[in-house]
Amino acid sequence: MSGSVTDYSNVYLSKDLDKNVALLKGILSRDAILRVREVYVGGSNIRCVLFYMDGMVNSHQIGETVVQSIVKCNAASDAQITPDYIEKNILFADDVGQKQTVSDILRAILYGDTVILTQNSTTALVVNTKGWKTRGISEPEGERVLQGPREGFAESAMTNVSLLRRKLVTPDLCVEMLNIGRRTDTKVFVCYLGTLADSKTVNNLKKQLKKIDIDGILDSNYIAESIRGSRLGVLKTIGSTERPDVVAARLLEGRIAVIVDGTPAVLTLPYLFSENFQSDEDYYINFWVASLGRALRWLSFFISVSVPGVFVALTTHHFELLPTHFALTVSRLREGVPIATVAECMALIFAFEILKEAGLRSPENLGHALNVVGALVVGQAAVEAGIISAPMLIAVAFSAIAGLMVPRLSAAVFYLRIINVIVCAAFGLYGYFIVSSLFVLRVFSIKSFGVDYTTSFAKPDFWHLKDSFIRAGWNFMKTRPDFNFNLIRRRDKK
Repeated sequence: MSGSVTDYSNVYLSKDLDKNVALLKGILSRDAILRVREVYVGGSNIRCVLFYMDGMVNSHQIGETVVQSIVKCNAASDAQITPDYIEKNILFADDVGQKQTVSDILRAILYGDTVILTQNSTTALVVNTKGWKTRGISEPEGERVLQGPREGFAESAMTNVSLLRRKLVTPDLCVEMLNIGRRTDTKVFVCYLGTLADSKTVNNLKKQLKKIDIDGILDSNYIAESIRGSRLGVLKTIGSTERPDVVAARLLEGRIAVIVDGTPAVLTLPYLFSENFQSDEDYYINFWVASLGRALRWLSFFISVSVPGVFVALTTHHFELLPTHFALTVSRLREGVPIATVAECMALIFAFEILKEAGLRSPENLGHALNVVGALVVGQAAVEAGIISAPMLIAVAFSAIAGLMVPRLSAAVFYLRIINVIVCAAFGLYGYFIVSSLFVLRVFSIKSFGVDYTTSFAKPDFWHLKDSFIRAGWNFMKTRPDFNFNLIRRRDKK
């Protein structure tokens, strides 16, 4: 007994029906939900054997379109009952195929199809009878919008492909399927628009997907971590979303989407740094309002990574740069605090991260209470007890709140904040400028599937920055992103 379906890719059926039945039963002998049923064609002595998984099939469909079709058929007396004859003259099912390798047959049975074996044939019929329960289409919890579509992807890959197809009613939409995972044999769909996506990027992606050697793929992040260029970096180089409208918009820009069966999170690539500051709702509201929100996100990112480190630098190395009254206030409020400034700042940063994670992982009603108790009661008690100073608490809290404006950069914000505090404590503002310079150089050196991470900033003029720092009106959105070399203009008739 093998652990992988692909191990049977070179094993074929024989003409002996009993031998084929014994082979499949032996492979699936430990599966309690396997069902095997024998039927005879039209009351004759010609035997067929059905294989399917209980609970994964539509039992009514099997009874109506498969069993009754075979048992009650009126086959011609001189007809040879072959799989081809059954498919074309007996079955009423709308999706029937023929398979010869045992791996394809096992894959069909395990995915909710019904397999029909016949006498004296090395071919099996595969009838689409999938009927498992799936979660209904609903708005993603983490990507809610005030305006725009309310539908989100589900765990079924076929449902997700259909949602994408509804958005892009064009024959140019290409959908290719691969199976990844030695034991899970997960279906992975690569979607792109043929005239817009770069063929080299598509081929590179498929090549990398085929190289993935892992027991199972249970979520799209398994794939994202396996194919990303900088695997040790904290900056995202592959996008992820649960909204069909976002994926459709990305495909219209010439990107590629990867849909993984069993997860609602769909990957999109290439992914640019400026996308971290874009909101799903930016394109459903007035561009003036959207531009303001996007500018605030850029500002919030700068505040979240800078304020704690700069505050530590000013209070430890450059106290003379503070206004006199503010410096005296900070000095007075720090009297009696038992720990050093840098340790105080680090402790507060980790405390806020713990509170944030605890609030996210707790039940909704408990999470709200935890946030209130942690942020207000504990924080105020710590200040009054003289364990921490109020100015440091305000600086770190302001930084933490600003970081919530850019959730896609949460990991980068946390690590940058820590590094800034440590380096600023050692070198003052010189350290801050060193860290900032290294971060900018790092961002400009990253590539996402052959595309520069900062392509949207390559040419500093309005036409190339129209969808980065701001969101221009649709009358200015006449060209696609700079990384799209196949078809630049959005309004071409090709």
